[in-house]
Amino acid sequence: MKTNLISVIMSIYNNEFTLQKCVDSILNQTYSNIEFLITDDGSTDNSYEILKDLKNQDERIKLYKNQKNIGLTKSLNKMIKISSGDFIARQDSDDYSLPIRLETQIKMMKQLNLNISTSRAFELDTKKEIPGLSFYIPYKYLIYLKNPFIHGTLVIESSLMKRYLYNEEFIFAQDYELFSRFVKNKEVILNLKKPLYILNTKNNISNNFKIEQKEFSDKVKKSLRGF
Repeated sequence: MKTNLISVIMSIYNNEFTLQKCVDSILNQTYSNIEFLITDDGSTDNSYEILKDLKNQDERIKLYKNQKNIGLTKSLNKMIKISSGDFIARQDSDDYSLPIRLETQIKMMKQLNLNISTSRAFELDTKKEIPGLSFYIPYKYLIYLKNPFIHGTLVIESSLMKRYLYNEEFIFAQDYELFSRFVKNKEVILNLKKPLYILNTKNNISNNFKIEQKEFSDKVKKSLRGF
């Protein structure tokens, strides 16, 4: 039986030191029927040159370039709208997917007849499984306190993602806002216990923009009050 096409979407900005390993982690998936949409969001380092070389090595890569930095939220929405897959998967440019990630998530989604999945991850430096104990708290409760999901592990049925899209008013915490709408609308999210992703928790958006991240996260929490 023909496998469904997965559109993996990734926006990058000045990630020349992590790009090769990150891209390889998707191209080397055991689930090979993918298109890999990558947008360079106005990088000022060698990221785009690296991506052009990688594209020449694998025709599954579809490369785009923003002439100026427009931010993660808008870049992701642009790729979602032009994607061709039956499913859309996220990948962050400083993280890595384990080889069985896409195969495992799609298999479990089909088995359980669900449209959205995420998974736990290993923290890059410590190899600790994250989320830790909070993973065992049902997300419908935990979401009032924090984002229970790892954004880079999202796999979602394409038509559903195209209906929701990211809220472009959210420059930060766009994933938390998206997941909050899923929960409000009673979409069922499969959050796999098995870590399928390696997450960089240092020198990333969440750490480099803690104040801004908190500001937008607080907006999500405010929107959940009384729900």
